[in-house]
Amino acid sequence: MRFFLKLVLLTVLGLPLAFAALLFLAVDTQPAIDRATAVTPSSIERAKSILAQNDPRKLRSGARRTVTVSSDDLDLAANYLAHRYGGGSARVELQRGGAQISASIRVPRLPVSLYLNVDASLTVQDRLPRLEALRVGRLPLPSWIVYRAIALGPRTLGMIWEPESLSGIIRQVVLKERGVAVTYEWQENSLKSLRSIVIPSEDQERIAIYQELLVSVAQKIDRRKVSLVDFLVPFLQLAGERTPYSDAIGENRAAILVLAFYVNGKSFEQILPKLKLRRRPVPHQVLLSQRDDFAKHFIISAALAASAGSPLADAVGLHKEIADSRGGSGFSFNDIAADRAGVRFGENAARTATAKQLQAKVGAGIIDSDIMPAAADLPEYMPAAEFKRRFGGAAGVEYKKMMAEIERRIAALPLYR
Repeated sequence: MRFFLKLVLLTVLGLPLAFAALLFLAVDTQPAIDRATAVTPSSIERAKSILAQNDPRKLRSGARRTVTVSSDDLDLAANYLAHRYGGGSARVELQRGGAQISASIRVPRLPVSLYLNVDASLTVQDRLPRLEALRVGRLPLPSWIVYRAIALGPRTLGMIWEPESLSGIIRQVVLKERGVAVTYEWQENSLKSLRSIVIPSEDQERIAIYQELLVSVAQKIDRRKVSLVDFLVPFLQLAGERTPYSDAIGENRAAILVLAFYVNGKSFEQILPKLKLRRRPVPHQVLLSQRDDFAKHFIISAALAASAGSPLADAVGLHKEIADSRGGSGFSFNDIAADRAGVRFGENAARTATAKQLQAKVGAGIIDSDIMPAAADLPEYMPAAEFKRRFGGAAGVEYKKMMAEIERRIAALPLYR
C-alpha cells in the first residue's frame, strides 16, 4: 500500500514537473530568426511560370514532370509561410544532398511573446528527403514524433488527405546548393488529394452554402450591371448569422472566395466538382465605383489577403500592374488603390480582432465609397517607360509617395478604422 501511494504521489508531482521542464527547454522569449517577408513581383512571375508548366488540368495520368525551385525562392516561400501561419520567420539553406531549416514560431494565444525556435536537418535517402535531426529550443526531438505529427495533422485540420498519397506522387527529390528539383508522377486521383489539402472539408461545406446564396442573390437582381456591395452586404450578413455556430474568419473567407470566383466569371465547380449546383448564378457585370476592373482588383486582393496574407496580395497586384505597363493597359495607380483597399478588407475579415466587426459593419449596409477610396485623380494607363520616368519604377521615391497617399486615403475610410 505504501509503495502504491508513493507511486501515485510521484506521478502526480513528477509529471507536471517533467512537463514544465520540457517547456522550459523548448520555449524561448526571443526569436532566433527575425526576418521581414519580401514577396516581389519577380517571385510571383517565377511561380506563375512553374504553375503554367505544371497545370494539372493538362496532365495525363502517369505523366512525369520535374519542377525546379531555386534556393532563394524556397527560402522566400518558407519565410512567408512562417510569417503568415506562425507569426514568425524561417530560413532554408541548401547543400548538396541535404538542407538546414530554421524557424521561429510564435506561441499563439498568450499575453506574452514566447517562441519555438526550431532547427531541422534533412538528408536525401532513397531519393526522398528524410529528417535527420530536430531541435526545438534546447530540446532535441526524435524523428518519429515528427512523422507521427505529420500523419495526424491533416485529420486534426479536417482534411481527408493522407500523407501517403503525396509520397505516391513524388518520385525523387534532388537537393543542391542552388535549388531543389522534385520529380513527380501525376496520377488520376492526385487532383482530389491536392484539393483536400488546399480546401479542408469544413471550408468546402461553407463554400457550398455561400454558393447557394450567390445563386439566390444574383437571381433577384434585375439589371445587368450591379455593384459589388450588393453582394457583399448579404454575404457578410449570412456570415454574421452563422458565426455563433461557426468560425468568423472561416465564414468570411468562404464568402469572399465565392464572390472572387463569381466576379471574375469563374465557378467553384472547376475546383470542387462535387458541388454539383442545382442552379447556376445569373451572370452580372459587377462594378465598384462604376468600374468592373476595380471590382476584380478589390475582390481578388481581398481573397488573397483573407486566405494567404497581405504581402502575397500586394505582390500579385503590383505584378499585374507592371505586366500591364509592358504591353497591357498600362500601369494604373487607381488599380493599385483597389488592390490595397481589397487587401485591407481581407485583412480585417481574417483577423480575430476585426472579423466580427466587419460582419456587423458590412451587414448593416454599405456603399461603394465605404470600401473604395477616391481614385479618379490617380495616374493610370502608363506604359513602362512613362512609369519609370515619372515615378522611378516600383522602388522609386515618387512611387513610394504615391503609395503613401493611397494608404492615407484608405486609412481615412471609417470601415477600416
